[in-house]
Amino acid sequence: MTNSVSATPEQQTPMTDGLHRSVSLLSSVEKRSSSLPTDNLVDEAEEQFSWTTAIFRRKRIVHPDPGATATKRSVFDDPDLAPHYWPKKDYENLHRFDPTARWTYREEKALVRKLDWKIMLTAAIGFAALNLDRSNINQANSDSFLQDLGLTTDDFNLGNTVFKLAFLCAELPSQLVSKRIGPDRWIPTQMCLWSFVSLSQFWLTGRASFLVCRALLGVLQGGYIPDLILYLSYFYTKTELPVRLALFWMTMNLCAIIASFIAYGTLHMDGVAGAAGWRWLFMIEGILTLLIGVLSFFRMPASPTQTKTWFRPNGWFTEREEIIMVNRVLRDDPTKGDMHNREGLTLRRLWTAMCDYDLWPIYILGLMFGIPNTPPSTYLTLLLRDIGFNTFDTNLLTIPSQAFGIITMFVITLVSEFVNERTIVSMMEDLWTLPFLVALYALPSSPNPWVFFAVVTGLLSYPYTHPIQVGWCSRNAGAVASRTVNASLYNMFVQASGIISAQIYVASDAPRYRHGNEILIIICCINICFLYPGTKAYYIWRNRQRAKIWDAMTTEERAHYLSTTKDVGNRRLDFRFAH
Repeated sequence: MTNSVSATPEQQTPMTDGLHRSVSLLSSVEKRSSSLPTDNLVDEAEEQFSWTTAIFRRKRIVHPDPGATATKRSVFDDPDLAPHYWPKKDYENLHRFDPTARWTYREEKALVRKLDWKIMLTAAIGFAALNLDRSNINQANSDSFLQDLGLTTDDFNLGNTVFKLAFLCAELPSQLVSKRIGPDRWIPTQMCLWSFVSLSQFWLTGRASFLVCRALLGVLQGGYIPDLILYLSYFYTKTELPVRLALFWMTMNLCAIIASFIAYGTLHMDGVAGAAGWRWLFMIEGILTLLIGVLSFFRMPASPTQTKTWFRPNGWFTEREEIIMVNRVLRDDPTKGDMHNREGLTLRRLWTAMCDYDLWPIYILGLMFGIPNTPPSTYLTLLLRDIGFNTFDTNLLTIPSQAFGIITMFVITLVSEFVNERTIVSMMEDLWTLPFLVALYALPSSPNPWVFFAVVTGLLSYPYTHPIQVGWCSRNAGAVASRTVNASLYNMFVQASGIISAQIYVASDAPRYRHGNEILIIICCINICFLYPGTKAYYIWRNRQRAKIWDAMTTEERAHYLSTTKDVGNRRLDFRFAH
């Protein structure tokens, strides 16, 4: 297979000058693309990477020639349809867009590896910092945190509710800010702001200061996850991002393991400078997050073509690498060229995205799927303390479930790829949780501590399917503008799930929470028997509706529709929902 490369594009220039030059090239590029051979392009199924293929079918893999063309076939190779998918004139990477560009497997593999080290690693560290500051309240709970502040279990529940409610309310505003000023600026700012609040918990004095800090943390951390996913979508294709999101969420479990060891050490500082160990826990982890936030300002470029700056004069990527990055992403998803990365959302586009009823089934799943395992997870340290383990053993005993969780999350990702399915695979989290909840409910009032530990550890080792559902929501949103809002709305429902979960284990039901576990079992059954099967049936029905209309159109009718329609994203007739 021969490798065809494009003519050398213009040298990178400042944005305004480069924009005019890029626009002037579009007509000539379009003429070249119409006559360029396309028989050496790669169909999507040939290119897609799969962990299952890499691990379980190693002997059957036919590795392509590293020097062969890796460019994926797309709508830009159809002279009739291509003009309807062209990037906007103010798209920040337009000066590197060239549908005639071709690249090899060797080039693409080296580039993706470079992206993983430069972009993905920074994002994973930032995500770990988020989870460090979100979960340290649970480690503090294994110490004398509640007693020192004069708090009850119900006060702790109220604090979690306040945090989730503030987090929920901040989701959409955070996304609007992120789209206006860019996630590369907003994400590090968020981290630095919440780190100050986190470390200030060293000086908590009682119920009022506890609730204020929980509210501020929720406001400042809200929207961080959708912001980060939006940022990563600038660099990765839709077949690369889900796998990395799964690895991304595995850092959450890894972070929890590290946090347990940090807590084990810092809680031994009890009495240092006259302060309790849990106070030092908040101070040390807050300072660590602040350092990561400051570093992120220097490690998050605005886009694939904007890595050059005063502290990085040579940038991270060559002109050739920028051409490959931009065109591989646009070939994979042309809607990523619909908006500038500093372009805010209009109220009309915002309202349209919010009224997208086709994503409501996924929002309902976001509200319900995590409830069955959230209370046991939140109360793990208190449950272990109540059953007879001491403060330091309790923190170490939280590690096994986190370690097993990494394994089950990776396995469920393999299963999702192998069967190319989302709905039933996502349901596996609740299917795993149900028998352990029944076992927890059936235990006697004074169980053997190690039997109780085994049941709770098994329950919390569930395969976490949230990454699959996040990618599922993003995929079904369609356009960039919709994806931004819909990711926030989905995460808002997930946070609302946390608010509901915080009301299930109440002080009057302590220490075994039998009534609470009964409620969790009922919700788990509703998810398995009704919500997930209903969601799959809905998307199958919607796809059949659209296919019936689209397949009946001629090529000319399709071109006319694409040139005249006002439908965007998943409203278009050529869009198909994943399920």
